[in-house]
Amino acid sequence: MTRKSHARRMPVVAAAALFLLLGNFAQAQQPTSKTHAALTVTSSAFAAGGSIPAKYTCEGANVSPPLNWTGAPEGTRSFVLICDDPDAPAGTWVHWILYNLPPNVDSLSEKTETVSALPNGAMQGTNDFGKVGYGGPCPPPGKPHRYFFKVYALDIDHFLKPGAHKDTVIGAMEHHILAEGQFIGTCQRRK
Repeated sequence: MTRKSHARRMPVVAAAALFLLLGNFAQAQQPTSKTHAALTVTSSAFAAGGSIPAKYTCEGANVSPPLNWTGAPEGTRSFVLICDDPDAPAGTWVHWILYNLPPNVDSLSEKTETVSALPNGAMQGTNDFGKVGYGGPCPPPGKPHRYFFKVYALDIDHFLKPGAHKDTVIGAMEHHILAEGQFIGTCQRRK
């Protein structure tokens, strides 16, 4: 290659490199998270943002509250429910993990059994108390804690065996969430 032809090719090479660089920059600016449809989650036991009755906490019967959800999109094959407390002193504390809920289920009655497999085919994971099923709010005395009851509609079913931990469930749900919603309650222990 002569010096003259090399000099003519340099602007073309530089333009191509700039095009690739700008293309990669534009691609990096695209949002990486997918927007999901919204589920509406409610409870007949307490209002959104309200105080969770003692019955559903460690100071009462420690049974799960009733929950309902609506808005599942077409293609939903299962639901997941995760309840956790992001205000716990040691970091987010997991109170309940339920998955493989059939798509025709849109509610949970009060006092869901604390067994690894429910009659409707749903499985329950291991909470941060080291137990399967629901473990109610039990914050240390002081400021109120928030409890997030999060429901996810997925495009997969029967994806995990019973006893899974939250991180495992979250990992298995990745790229399969069609819709999600949450319902928040609070709990404060005074002594």
